[in-house]
Amino acid sequence: MSKIAFLGAGNMAAAMVDGLINSKAATPIDIICYSASGRSAQALVARTGIQQATSLEKLTAQADTLIIAFKPHHLSTADAALTTLTSGKLVISVLAGKRIETLSKVFPQARNVIRTMPNTPSQIGAGITPWCAAQSLSSEDRNTIESLLTAMGRQLEIEESMMDSATAVSGSGAGFVFEFAGALCAAAENAGFDAETARTLSIETLLGSARLLARSPDSPEKLRNKVASPNGTTEAGLNRMADGDLRGLIRDTIEAARLRAIEVSQET
Repeated sequence: MSKIAFLGAGNMAAAMVDGLINSKAATPIDIICYSASGRSAQALVARTGIQQATSLEKLTAQADTLIIAFKPHHLSTADAALTTLTSGKLVISVLAGKRIETLSKVFPQARNVIRTMPNTPSQIGAGITPWCAAQSLSSEDRNTIESLLTAMGRQLEIEESMMDSATAVSGSGAGFVFEFAGALCAAAENAGFDAETARTLSIETLLGSARLLARSPDSPEKLRNKVASPNGTTEAGLNRMADGDLRGLIRDTIEAARLRAIEVSQET
């Protein structure tokens, strides 16, 4: 079979490689990577057993699918040779904030260009990756994309006009959840627990609540109400949240991230 090539070998490339191998969607011999310095590629090769290319020409020679996984700001200085080297290939970008219009200028001869927005839980196969395509996909290319992205968790095709919103909700959203987790840990310590116990209680509460929410047909509000009895402890805490307009703060947080995503996507 043709190889899956990774241009860049950082955290997101590593997450995808791990997912592909662990899910048996590909074997190490099917995957090849290249990084400009060679150091990150060497580390990924040593850990996973995939192949390392020593040039862009060798990276793309046997590959039908090229995943762009270097730092987003490097796109503007990408090697001009990629124009011809990606001719007729499927190009998948994991570069945050880079629009299809911008990507297509760098890879004008690719048979299709895909924009994706993985989040950090993808590193353990628990992510959600919104994506969109420059043009209609063949069934074979759709299967390739879905196989690659499913290796990191779930995938969701959306309109590109919604990618900035998706970046705010699921991309940045992971960071907001971690911030809440940190706040819960700190509050638990303030309530008298040592740091280790506070962390355990907080993480297990978040994990259990998320699993229940995912498996239950009930809305978050209905599940919340099942916890809160009249004049009880949960209601007392929820009232404090309402006094501080927690929902308004979360709405404004997502909006700030969305507006910044728009700014980033407009930068060259």
